[in-house]
Amino acid sequence: MSALIREWRDRRCGLPVRRMARALAVGQATVYRLPRRPSDADLALRDAIQTIATDWPNYGYRGITRELHRRGWSVNAKKVLRLMRSDNLLCLRKRSSAGPSYKPHGLATYPNRAAELTPNGIDQLWVADLTYVRLRWAWIFVAVIMDAFSRRCIGWALETHLGTELTLGALRMALVRRRPMPGLVHHSDQGVQYAAHEYVALLREHGIEVSMSRAGKPNDNAACERFIRTLKYDEVYLRDYADVGDARRSIGRFLDDIYNHKRLHSSIGWVPPAEFEAALAERLLIAKPA
Repeated sequence: MSALIREWRDRRCGLPVRRMARALAVGQATVYRLPRRPSDADLALRDAIQTIATDWPNYGYRGITRELHRRGWSVNAKKVLRLMRSDNLLCLRKRSSAGPSYKPHGLATYPNRAAELTPNGIDQLWVADLTYVRLRWAWIFVAVIMDAFSRRCIGWALETHLGTELTLGALRMALVRRRPMPGLVHHSDQGVQYAAHEYVALLREHGIEVSMSRAGKPNDNAACERFIRTLKYDEVYLRDYADVGDARRSIGRFLDDIYNHKRLHSSIGWVPPAEFEAALAERLLIAKPA
């Protein structure tokens, strides 16, 4: 009966809804209540949304709407939200926060300089953090450094231990890639890897000022915490790494190629970090006097 009502309603057969309902011996509300058959355009849009949601499971409806716009679709966020809700694409799987424990240290810590700084260009504020990844039989650890202005990952390292060499590897990569001028602020938590003498000495050797979050205040480094979350939801939780080498290759590809060059970021105008930096460099070149 529902298929017949839908067929009559969609075609209308030249009848008003009242006469249609009377002919089918149903109420008018029944005629209106049944969902309409989706158009070819709606089916194509739904397919595009599902494709993006598969590629970027950490995107919300706003991020998917922006990606649709970049792909040539003209659609508003409310419609995307409605379709994602109907297709059950809004839920993120909860993950256990259990991980290896960290011991306190007696090394020097530093005040939160980042709280006083609002960067207006690249290489003014770097933010750093590290996280763990569970393999089948062991833990591995990933350290990252991100430019707070462009949100670009500029350095990373992966090791099977939490020693200082982990964070030093990420810092050395960032220094080679960016070659910053003195005065840059480096912000991290108060972990032993960032408070270590070797790490602080390398920062000072390049004229970089040390900044640290307050104890027990992860929001002091919210941008990097959010970056770590993206790394886990868009990469780590979607993979079953065979070994350390497989994890290093896959995570490196995600950070250097996918995150920096393809993933849209809301805080920089819904473009990838590399595209944002390229546009910034072009604007500065045009504004520079001859």
